[in-house]
Amino acid sequence: MTHDVSAARAADPQAAVPAAAPPTAWDRYQPWRRTVEVLAWVLLFAVNAIFGTLTTVIDIHRYGLDIPDWAPAVWEVSSCVIALALVPALAWYTRKVPFHLDTWRKALALHLAGSVVWSVLHVVGMVTLRSLVYTGLGERYDFGPWGMNLVYEYLKDVRSYTYMVLWMEAYRLLMRRWQGEASVLATPDDVPEPAMAERPERFLVRKLGKEFLVAASEVEWLQASSNYVNLHVRGRDYPLRTTMAAIETQLDPARFVRVHRSYMVNLDCVGEIEPLESGDARITMHDGSKIPCSRRYRGALRQERRAA
Repeated sequence: MTHDVSAARAADPQAAVPAAAPPTAWDRYQPWRRTVEVLAWVLLFAVNAIFGTLTTVIDIHRYGLDIPDWAPAVWEVSSCVIALALVPALAWYTRKVPFHLDTWRKALALHLAGSVVWSVLHVVGMVTLRSLVYTGLGERYDFGPWGMNLVYEYLKDVRSYTYMVLWMEAYRLLMRRWQGEASVLATPDDVPEPAMAERPERFLVRKLGKEFLVAASEVEWLQASSNYVNLHVRGRDYPLRTTMAAIETQLDPARFVRVHRSYMVNLDCVGEIEPLESGDARITMHDGSKIPCSRRYRGALRQERRAA
């Protein structure tokens, strides 16, 4: 059974649901975002493989080496294919170990270790792929001494790893700036210490060189995302660099309630709560968004709604 838990709508059935903001360039980009990102990586490695093959073939003919022209293509394509296959793992790792000013030393150490693992996986993968191709062509691929060649390949791979990490971080920073990145509005310097509010009344959003304020009461729901918490406001998501546990202690508990390990909701923006057979629930917000509610928090949500 579905319950209507919106006191405002119950008191005024004619109350209109707030209209969503008109789509922006950011909104129009979202359906194409994954496709653009995948194609960008594919194009990058394809161009690298083509130019790497051509330059190697030119060097072979320049120095009169007894190497067939198809061999450089196998070398370059196998290297790029394995590197491309490792991009999702690297993207996941960079989200888990992001670079920030206060933690850059730890992140650098972890990424140095990560570059070694990435290089070993890359070398083992490309050697295996080359051996399979050579065998199919009736040839034998000889990688040479593994110890020395692993060091040689790592010296090349660590540069590729660095470029890829920098590219990912720069792209994410651009996306946050385009989307709008939030921060807690600082308390003025002339406010006495005892009078400083523990709960933020407004958030400052920076968006491509522009700044505007968002009232905490306008935040409809929050979602944890790696080292950020996304503030959902009128159809927009603004990442705030914090944790769900930290922001939960700052927001008004009479208004904001934790409903899931990764979600909090503004009680004023909750439309319906649908119980599920598993014991969990599904929350429908006024804007139509579906928010999961785990059984752990379902009782507290029901209690808060009754108190409201």
